Amino acid sequence: MFLFRRLALLLALGLPALHAVQAQSSSSSSSSQTQGQDAAQQAPALSPSQESVQDRIRARRAQRRAAAIREIYSHLYESYIGAGYLRFTLPSPLQRVNEYDWDTGFTRYYNERLGVTLGARGYYGTPFIYNNESNLTKPAISQYAVLLGPSYRFLLEPRFSISGRVMGGWLLGDFSGDANGVPISITHLYPDGNTYGVDASLIFEYNLSPGLGIRVAPDYFGSGFGSTIENNLGFTAGLVYRFGKQ
Repeated sequence: MFLFRRLALLLALGLPALHAVQAQSSSSSSSSQTQGQDAAQQAPALSPSQESVQDRIRARRAQRRAAAIREIYSHLYESYIGAGYLRFTLPSPLQRVNEYDWDTGFTRYYNERLGVTLGARGYYGTPFIYNNESNLTKPAISQYAVLLGPSYRFLLEPRFSISGRVMGGWLLGDFSGDANGVPISITHLYPDGNTYGVDASLIFEYNLSPGLGIRVAPDYFGSGFGSTIENNLGFTAGLVYRFGKQ
């Protein structure tokens, strides 16, 4: 009887405590769920703001790049001067000769990419013509060209550009000026005269400032002194100066 009373007393005291623990557990569970839902609702709200900031940064960078490109490539005129090298083809049985040249020109641009170039060049070399009775073995020869054609910028960047250019025109050859009257049958060189010249270049320019740059141009140069076109390869390099605004 005494044991029964003690158990009844423990149950009477434990039930209220159990109800309190369950209520606290339920409250904390609902609170954590509410916090989780609030966090889930707040997370998507931050993402569009971050994306908007990134978009603005990208837009400002694109605007700065476009402004730099306009500042450099909106010039109306461009002039260049430099020097180069050409491996020039001579008639058989002579070997090709190394020629060195000056190169200058002027380009009028109609937009940022398209222009028309007028250029002039002079080539100079000393071919070896083998031993002969005249003792003339290395006469000086030269060619002079005036060329005209389109230029087009394929790639525009604030620091550099890549262009293509094709020109054609008049070519003068002087092959006997240093021969001292030795006939062509001995020198095997071309006769002096006028012919056509064609040129195709791939131009790489690096900008030192909006109005000044340096360029390197691998070059194909074709000439018509012989019965067929002479295919000659070389390069030119020099300074570019831009002026005038479109």
